[in-house]
Amino acid sequence: MRARVFVTLKASVFDPQGKTIADALHSLGYEAIDEVRQGKYFELDLKTTEAEQARALAAEVADKLLANPVIESYRIEVD
Repeated sequence: MRARVFVTLKASVFDPQGKTIADALHSLGYEAIDEVRQGKYFELDLKTTEAEQARALAAEVADKLLANPVIESYRIEVD
């Protein structure tokens, strides 16, 4: 089973990389872009066939290593 973990900065945390990307896009003429938030993406191949077990394991790994819960949040997709 595969779990995907998407980690992003919390909305209340300033994202300097996202701001730099947005500024670069504006300089290229993409004025319709309002804001950019950058993040991290992880794919975990898990040795389970149970979706809930996979989700729980991915959440545990995200809490302990993949995300900093003080400034980042994450979401998990399992298939």
